[in-house]
Amino acid sequence: MHRPAVILTAAILLCALSAPAQITPASKPSTPGQSAGVPEAAAANPSGASATPEQAALLKSTEAFLRNLFAWGPETKVQLGPLQPSPAPDFYGVPVRVTTGGQTDGGMVYVSKDGKTVFRGDLFRTTDDPFAEDRAHIHLDGNPYKGPKDAKVVVVEFSDFQCPHCRQLYEALKTIEPNYPQVRFVFKDFPLVEIHSWAETAAVGARCAYMQSPDAFWKVHDEIFDNQEIISPENVWQKMVDFAGDAGLDTNAFKTCLASDEAKKAVGANLDEGTALGVNSTPTVYVNGRPDIGGDPALLEHYIKFEMALQGK
Repeated sequence: MHRPAVILTAAILLCALSAPAQITPASKPSTPGQSAGVPEAAAANPSGASATPEQAALLKSTEAFLRNLFAWGPETKVQLGPLQPSPAPDFYGVPVRVTTGGQTDGGMVYVSKDGKTVFRGDLFRTTDDPFAEDRAHIHLDGNPYKGPKDAKVVVVEFSDFQCPHCRQLYEALKTIEPNYPQVRFVFKDFPLVEIHSWAETAAVGARCAYMQSPDAFWKVHDEIFDNQEIISPENVWQKMVDFAGDAGLDTNAFKTCLASDEAKKAVGANLDEGTALGVNSTPTVYVNGRPDIGGDPALLEHYIKFEMALQGK
């Protein structure tokens, strides 16, 4: 599983925020609004400016508690809020953004309205579908897919052509996909440009193939993964043209597309969508909105079978 370095560093700061669910008594530091070693000015929260005095005080004391809990000193910028409704009526949802060394990442904690309890982890309302929100953020139209368009089970893969783990999933899908002809498999680009120097160009090339011929996309897709080890930043452009020719595409039109912004914008739209969903590594797969981070083939098949049974297929 590949993760961009910028996200890895910031994620270290927030790993505790995404840890298994835990309810923590919000014991306050001995000085109100101040954690050990953190000046009161550093604990101030500008996002609380529009909150009521009670809510602003809650944000301030919560920041002080989190700084103490996770050892976030004055060199770490912490921004909380604004307070949000949460599935539990006695708790606020509190967005947290942490910046250090010029890198930023975000997370969420839940704080009781009396300020005495902090909850970290996922909080669900049992009457709601826990994956409905993710499904609502995934756009299927305009992306390459295999299988019936009206399928009740949809597998969406966010992938990077230069990622070795994505290639492993590609190999696994050769076996998995034929077993589920009633399932729709959708491919979305998520090139990790921070660590993969030719991934974006390959994604743009594959998108150009799709724009000429949806069927040809899969031929180019397969050639990229099959030849992953011989593609380089120096030859990626020519390799894409060669793969397009092998797929029977008009190479002159393909070159024009590679040099234009249209395909790059489509790749960027998938990147933006994945980022909004919280994707930060490849491959990340969603089965009817249910995430399989890392694209584990056994888990993927388990989710497909579960969703097929759930949907009555």
